[in-house]
Amino acid sequence: MRGILILVLLLLVSCQNMAPSAVDQPAGVIRDLHSGQRLSAQALVERLAGAPRLIVGEQHDNPGHHHAQLWLLQALAQRRTQGSVLLEMLTPDQQARVDEIHALDTARWPADLPTALAWQSGWDWSLYGPIVRYALAQPYPLLAANLDSTDIRRMYKQAPAVSGARSNAPAVRIELLAQIRESHCGLLPESRMPAMLAVQQQRDRQMAAQLLAAPAPALLFAGAYHARLDIGVPLHVQDLGEHSAPVVVMLAEKGAVVTSASADYVWYTTARPVQDYCAQMRQ
Repeated sequence: MRGILILVLLLLVSCQNMAPSAVDQPAGVIRDLHSGQRLSAQALVERLAGAPRLIVGEQHDNPGHHHAQLWLLQALAQRRTQGSVLLEMLTPDQQARVDEIHALDTARWPADLPTALAWQSGWDWSLYGPIVRYALAQPYPLLAANLDSTDIRRMYKQAPAVSGARSNAPAVRIELLAQIRESHCGLLPESRMPAMLAVQQQRDRQMAAQLLAAPAPALLFAGAYHARLDIGVPLHVQDLGEHSAPVVVMLAEKGAVVTSASADYVWYTTARPVQDYCAQMRQ
């Protein structure tokens, strides 16, 4: 009897650690922002399959966006051999842990995978877990794209600038500063804005460098502002010497305004009730 119980427990742990099975195709409206053409999800995948570098922008707290990301990963796998996947949510000091688990058979994964990965609590594991589990079970590497917290603190104090004409264009800096003010609900003193801008751009530069160094075809999942063609990682990719910008797919809620200046394709998902995060910050 004791042997049967142990076997059942082992099977439960194994099932918990298994990569997710194929997910249903997400709903929503997809458009080619350059032509205005509406696309099916399958048509989008066919167009993306040839991209050596692809960025998918997300709203971090939208479950539908993470569903679409996992579906895209699985759908692309049917059309090409993936070279690598990069996450804004992973930092270099986690990479050794990621590599160690990636080298294991899924049946040998730790029962508490988030702890084993030193997953940061600011990223909701219930949303990112299925993507991470799927990527860890694949033959290609799962790579950290962000900066370590120690680097961010150092950069915040020193406020270094990035090099490059595109990322230093006045319009880019103005737009990023406006985004920083909005995301912090207008509560940041103006004296802190240069440092915040420097950190934002250094994170974009890090993601660009990691994307360029990653085995191709490479796919980066990042927040919408990091993903944007006009202010984010793609500018830094070009400032680092790459002739062409990565292809950008923006996941956005229905009603949002997304133009060809910021993305190549948009996938509109169902709009959710508005969360007043500023009210929480002001408390």
